[in-house]
Formats: sequence, structure tokens, C-alpha cells
Amino acid sequence: MLTETEALEHLLARVQPGPAETTRLLDALGRFSTADLLATLPLPGFDNSMMDGYAIQAAASADPSHLISVHAEQPAGIDLHLTCPPGKAVRIFTGAPMPAGADAVIMQEDVELVDDSIRCREPVQPGENVRRAGADLCRGQVMLRRGEKMTAGIIGLLASQGLEKVEVHSAPRVAVLSTGDELRRPGQPLEDGCIFNSNGPMLQALLAGLGIHEVRTAHCADDLEVTVSVLAELLASQDVLLLSGGVSVGDHDHIKPALAKLGIRPEIWRIKVRPGKPFLFAQSRHDERSTSTSIFGLPGNPVSAFITFHLFVRPALLRWMGASDVSPFTLMAGVSGRLHNDGDRPHYLRGSLKDGVFQTTGLQQSHALYALSQACALLRLDPGQTLEAGDAARILLLNTPTG
Repeated sequence: MLTETEALEHLLARVQPGPAETTRLLDALGRFSTADLLATLPLPGFDNSMMDGYAIQAAASADPSHLISVHAEQPAGIDLHLTCPPGKAVRIFTGAPMPAGADAVIMQEDVELVDDSIRCREPVQPGENVRRAGADLCRGQVMLRRGEKMTAGIIGLLASQGLEKVEVHSAPRVAVLSTGDELRRPGQPLEDGCIFNSNGPMLQALLAGLGIHEVRTAHCADDLEVTVSVLAELLASQDVLLLSGGVSVGDHDHIKPALAKLGIRPEIWRIKVRPGKPFLFAQSRHDERSTSTSIFGLPGNPVSAFITFHLFVRPALLRWMGASDVSPFTLMAGVSGRLHNDGDRPHYLRGSLKDGVFQTTGLQQSHALYALSQACALLRLDPGQTLEAGDAARILLLNTPTG
């Protein structure tokens, strides 16, 4: 069995970023940039007012008895190229261009209006209530690094540069194949001994969390020839194939024999982790396209499938999508009670995180789907490791904005 580190290093070495494509800015949400993007316009693009008020020369506000004549008005919008001579004021509104000569804006609440003049109740300093050109973003400044994710904030920033389209890595074509005679779809009769397929929808949801929404789904019975046929058809059309179940060594586990019939040798089979030991990885080459399909065989138990997806499939998919950082989001937290791993494999416990304290949620067994549904974090215990209440541990967060 490989260790987690060995398995992940192998996966990341074998999975390379997919092709680039140019897409509309809004369609790029959740994707990853293929290049550094530099600002072509400063932000703000010009000196402008932070407030509704009056643009003045700050020195004129020092004497509260002095009346300052308001000689013009500058609304937000087209620059009227006004000037503000000493002892004069320009009525101005939030976001409006600053008149030449003015070095401050006094809020309308801080003045007394006397006919066509104002009296300043409070003095202002040079630069007060003024947004300076380029204070937020300079021309030539890096807005987005290669491999960084397109977030809503990034899209807003790129839109401020007048961009309509952007180049990103394409999303992979992914299929989820569930195996097992016992599986039924919602709406089908549920005979004794059968179960509804939960892994397929769960894996689709995990993929959607990474921004992969168009997912092909399939199911095949526990039959070798059927498995060979379904695999061959999916491998011909997909970039990534996620298999749920059938990767162990039981008499009805046909994934490995089917791959062998297709001439595909597993590169990884079994990882030293709990839950999730029976994990398979292989690649099928398409010589005519000079590409390959990455095959991930996940265990049939739902918790095992969930854990191995987060530990191994997620980072590999992020690498395919061009992400520069594929690490999970982690933080340090205390534990609520004594935790012990008496096994010979690292154990990922499922739990909740509240007020900086981790607490396990329900059954810590590989079939316990309800307990998994209540979890928002994972805690890794080394073989033989014990944590006492209050001890600090590194926690892996689930359901983060990065997927």
C-alpha cells in the first residue's frame, strides 16, 4: 500500500492541466487563469469625491466665519473640467471628478448653506474625502496570477478594466460510473436487499462544488462483460472517469479485471488510509488524440468515497483545471474530547467545528452517511495517536468556497 503522500505525489505528477479556452467573463466563474493578468487602467481612474459635499481648497475651511462662494456644480459622470480657485467651492457628488485646484471635499453635513455660499463648521485637511487616482490599483499591477481562481471579486475587478472575455483552463469532461446489482435509482421499486444510489449524486455534488456541473452519469451491473463495454464507451469520450464501487477484490468486483481486458494497468491500488483503502488510479491513453483519460476508482462505502475524493480526486481535478494551489483549506483547532487511533492506518475522523473546537459527529464508520452529512471538517489521527480534550490539531475544512 502507498502512503497518502506517495499516492498524491503520483497523481499530481500524472495529471496535467487541461487545454485553454477563451470564454465570456461571467462564464469564467470558478475557473483558473492561464496567465498573469495586468491592469491596463488605474483604479480609481481619476481623482474623485468620496462624499456628497463641496470641493474646496482645504485652507479655505480654517476660518468658520468665512463664506466660500459656490460657483459651479460637478455631478457624477462626464468630467466638466471645472476649476476651483482659492476661496471658491464646487458643489460635488460621490464619485464625481475633482475640479482642478481643489484638494479636499467637505461633507454637506459639515457646512452651513448661506444663499450661494457655504460656511464650514469643521475644517478639512488636504486630501480629505478624496479618492486618488490609482490608489487601489496601478496601471501594470498584477490583478490575477496564473493558476488563480476566478472569483466574483476577481470578475468584478476584470470588468473594471473593460474585459468581456478571458482565457481560462477548460473544465474536464467527467463521467461518474456507479456499479452494483443492489443499486436503484429514485423512483424505482426498492426490493429487499437493495439500496438507492447515494454515491452517484454525492460525487456529482462534490464535482459541482469544484465548478464541474456537466457530468455524465452511468450505471452497470455486476457483470464483467457489461463492465468492459461500459468502461470502453466512457473512456472514449471523457477526460476523467470516477468509479464508485467494484474496485476491491470480491467475486463481484469487476473493475480491475475489466480494465485488464482493456489493456489498462492500475498505477495505484490501495492506499494506507482509513476509511478508503481500496482506491484505484489508472490512465487510458488515446494515441489518436495524444490525450489520456484519468480513472479514479473509489470505494463503494459512501464515507470512504467521500474521504478519498477530498484527499486524492479533488487535488487531481484542480491540477487538471489549472489551479496553482491544490491544497485543502486547513486550520488549527482544539478537540472536545479524547480521540485515539488504535489502527495501523491514518484515520480521518468526521466532525463539526464550533467556536474553534472540533467534535466528532455520530458513527465513525465507513457506511455512516447520516453522520457524514452532519460533518464540516476532518481530523487526521496517525496510527497510535491520542489527543486529549483541549489538545490542538490541524483540521481540514469541508464545503469551503474553494471546493
